[in-house]
Amino acid sequence: MPVATAPTSATARTHALLGEARALLASIDDSVIASQIAISQIAAPTGHEAERARYVAAQLELHGVEASTDAIGNVVGHRPGSSDLPPVVLCAHLDTVFAQGDDLTVRHDESHLIGPGIGDNARGLAAMLAIAAVLERCAIRTERPLVFLATVGEEALGDLRGAKHYFEGVGRDTHAAVIVDGPGDERVVHRAVGSRRWRIRFTGPGGHSWSAYGLPNPLNAAGSVAAMLASIPVPVEPRTTLTVSRIVGGLSINAIPGDALVEIDLRSVSQDLIERLARETSAVVETALGEENDRRSRGTPPLACTIEMIGDRPGGETAATHELVASAAEATRLAGRIPELGAASTDANVPIALGIPAIALGAGGRGGDAHTPQEWFENADGTAGIARVLTVACHAAGLTPR
Repeated sequence: MPVATAPTSATARTHALLGEARALLASIDDSVIASQIAISQIAAPTGHEAERARYVAAQLELHGVEASTDAIGNVVGHRPGSSDLPPVVLCAHLDTVFAQGDDLTVRHDESHLIGPGIGDNARGLAAMLAIAAVLERCAIRTERPLVFLATVGEEALGDLRGAKHYFEGVGRDTHAAVIVDGPGDERVVHRAVGSRRWRIRFTGPGGHSWSAYGLPNPLNAAGSVAAMLASIPVPVEPRTTLTVSRIVGGLSINAIPGDALVEIDLRSVSQDLIERLARETSAVVETALGEENDRRSRGTPPLACTIEMIGDRPGGETAATHELVASAAEATRLAGRIPELGAASTDANVPIALGIPAIALGAGGRGGDAHTPQEWFENADGTAGIARVLTVACHAAGLTPR
C-alpha cells in the first residue's frame, strides 16, 4: 500500500489546509451564480458604480468583513490578520462598459448565462464575495490582513482610477495584490500591458472648398498623423501596438473642415517603449501641423492644435520567478489545469508599476463575447477557479493554525 506523503510546496500545503473551504465553495455554487446574476443586473457604467458598490459593501458586511466606500467610490473591506504586517489585497472591478439604461437582463441558454457584464466583471465580484463567505464560515484566519477591494474606473476611459487612488494612497504598503477579473482558471497574468491614449484636435477657420481653397485643412493634418504613425516600426517583442483608432471631422463634401479629431492608442508591456513612442508621437503631431501650415496660402490663419492625454495605464511585470507568480502557477496545477503566463491590462497594472507584487486571475468557468450584449458565461467547474484564487490569496497572507 502506498505511503501518503505531505504536500511538497508551501502552496500545496495551503491548498491541503483549505479542503473544508473548497468543499463549502462547491456546496454554495448555486448561490454564487445567483450573486453573479444579481451583480450583473445592477447598472455600473464607468463613473456611475455607486449602486453596485452599495450592494458589494453590504454583502461583505454579511460575511463579517468591515466595509466602507472611499473618497473615489471604491469599496474597501478589511479582514484583520493575526499580525499588523502589510496586507494582501483581493481586488475586483465594479464598472462595466455598458451605458445607463441598457438592458442588463440575464438569459439562460442551455448551459450558458447570457447578459452584458455577466463575466466581466460580475464573475470576479461574485468570486470575491464567495471567498469572503467561506473564510468566515470556515473560521479561516490569516497572518496578514486581507483587504477586499472593489474598484471604480477600471474600464476604458476610467483609466484605472480606482486602483490608482487606492494603491498610490492607503494601499501603498500592500504586500501582494491578487486581481480577480472575469472567468477562466488557467491564465496567470503577471505582465501588465501599459497604454497611453491621446485625443488630438486640429482647428482652423474652415471655409468653402472652392472659394476658400488655400486655407489649412485640419483633416490633411489628421491624415498626415495617421500616415506617419503607420510608418513607425514597433517591436514584436516586447509586444507593442500603435493604433490610430479614430479620425473625425468635416461638415460637408464642399467645405474645408474647421476641425478634425484624431484618437491614438499606444500599448506595450514595456514602459520604456511607451515613453519612447510617446515622444515620437508628439514629434509626428508637431510635424503634421507644421507641414499643413507651410502649405497654406499666404495671409491665411494657421491651424492650431491641442493634445489631450485621455489615458495613462502604466506597464511592467511581476517576474515569472516571483513567489506570487510561482504560487499561482502551482495553484493552477492543483486545480487540475495547466498554467499559462500572460499579459493583459487590468487593475494589476497599478500595483505592478509601483513595485508591489501583483497578478490577475480569472474567477473560474468559461466565458466569451466580453464587452458585447451577447457576453456569455458557462459555469464549467467554476468552483475550481474560485478555489485557485482562494489558495493564492491565503498562501500570500499566510494561514494561521486554528
